Amino acid sequence: MAVVLDDFNFETVVIAQDLLNAGEECTQRGLNFTAKWLAEMDFAVTQKLDPDVADSLEYQQPKRKGRARYVLAKKYLDVKEYSRCAHYTRGSKDQVSMFLHYYSRYMAGEKIIVEDESDKSSETKIAHLKLLHQDLGRLRNTAQWDGYLCYLHGLVLRKMDIPHALEVLQDAVNLTPLNWAAWLELANLIKNSEMLSQLKLPDCWMKYLFMGHILGELHLDEAALSLYEKLHQGVFEHSLYVKSQIAKIYYSLRDGIQAATKFSEIREEDPYCLDAMDVYSNVLYVQINQPELAQLAHQAFAVDKYRVETCCIVGNYYGLRGQHEKAVLYLQRALKLNPHYSYAWTIMGHENIEMKNSNAAIACYRKATEMNMRDFRAWYGLGQAYEILKMPLYSLYYYRMAQSLKPDDSRMLVALGDAYDKLERLHDAKKCYWKAHCVGDLECIALLRLAKTYDKLKETDHAAAAYCDYLRDSEKQGSGEGDEHHGQAYLYLASYYLSKGPQFLDLAREYAQKCVEYPTTLADGKALLREVAQRCQEENSRVNFTYVKF
Repeated sequence: MAVVLDDFNFETVVIAQDLLNAGEECTQRGLNFTAKWLAEMDFAVTQKLDPDVADSLEYQQPKRKGRARYVLAKKYLDVKEYSRCAHYTRGSKDQVSMFLHYYSRYMAGEKIIVEDESDKSSETKIAHLKLLHQDLGRLRNTAQWDGYLCYLHGLVLRKMDIPHALEVLQDAVNLTPLNWAAWLELANLIKNSEMLSQLKLPDCWMKYLFMGHILGELHLDEAALSLYEKLHQGVFEHSLYVKSQIAKIYYSLRDGIQAATKFSEIREEDPYCLDAMDVYSNVLYVQINQPELAQLAHQAFAVDKYRVETCCIVGNYYGLRGQHEKAVLYLQRALKLNPHYSYAWTIMGHENIEMKNSNAAIACYRKATEMNMRDFRAWYGLGQAYEILKMPLYSLYYYRMAQSLKPDDSRMLVALGDAYDKLERLHDAKKCYWKAHCVGDLECIALLRLAKTYDKLKETDHAAAAYCDYLRDSEKQGSGEGDEHHGQAYLYLASYYLSKGPQFLDLAREYAQKCVEYPTTLADGKALLREVAQRCQEENSRVNFTYVKF
């Protein structure tokens, strides 16, 4: 689905009023995280308005029967006494109180599952969802049915893995386009761009924020970045959410410098913001920036040590220091706070790989893919874990999954090629290495792997050309796999040109002299130089003999 902002003709004041209304509606229904997000967006948008205009915006509070009962139930929900909230809203007829009733029943069931660590069957775990599904299903096509109840029904269906959830959540965003929670639930069901193009979405400005989010989730990073940049230059110029999304996409594009810059700007503007800071910690981890990561961990711990993001940040800090046991401890704490947080499962899988605990890593990565099927890092981690266990057929499957999510990522393609190579499927491996080179191989290893594969296939001319390209590219980028691999490349080229005949002896000598510069190929290089010298001597003797003969 192509997304352009040419048709973004929504007035700033209208967007601000929409955000104010939606925020109040979500607050009344106990959707506190959504209300918080809407309030942050409202604050950002109103900065684009004249202060007098912004202050004149108001929410028209609807009159409600049974006000005292609603207020009591809402307070019970706020302090997480979900069953009491459900009890006091039983039999309510107005839409807000009805939503409170069913939402508190949903939250009560989820709370029990999180707190009860016993090994219950999957049927037992979704018993409360089945009842909710039945009760909400009976409400459809009634006067009380609205977008919020439709959203809750879609959430229940998604939790139960019922395909009908996609249709219900589409209805939810069309009925109530300003409920950001419904958009996020809908995004969880979109597996690819084809599914995205088939969605029937409302003509609402919220659609553009959704498209930016889902394009990022589908790893269509260039399109997502372009959309967010335009939104940031327009009405959402002051939105920290949009800025954090841009930073996350830069990280996904492996532009760590830009990502770190954006995250630093967010921290300067709001030093107590923890949203998306776990991703920032990952950026610093990849950059091996221990001082900055230590400062981030210290500040996050001071702000709220019981936030999931804080636990992940501290986990990354200890992981960078090589204290993997402590890292796992903090990641386990994060998952106690939110067992559905796929990012924490993925990081914990990485830490278990570092501790050479492949079985534990596999369990973590599997959990991550259950929580987020689009997490290519978890699929890639599973491939690595099975590769360590010397099970290439399994690793091939998981590398394929990772590569399908990031088709133009050279790391996925090289890993896939390595798996094919171990399974002796050399022609498939060759295709993977070549594509990895074509899409931009930042590690400069695809050509090296390609050359070795050509050699195994006895395609010596192609192998020599690949080695030459590898040496040229690694010299340009100042990267590669180290001196040992450069030496091996020179050794192969020296042997190759030596076998090509007398006219290539100068090239053979040149590459053999390069071999002498590397410890691992020193002896072979000297041997080749002696052989080249002998061949030259023989060639000179042959030429002289021919001259005397005539």
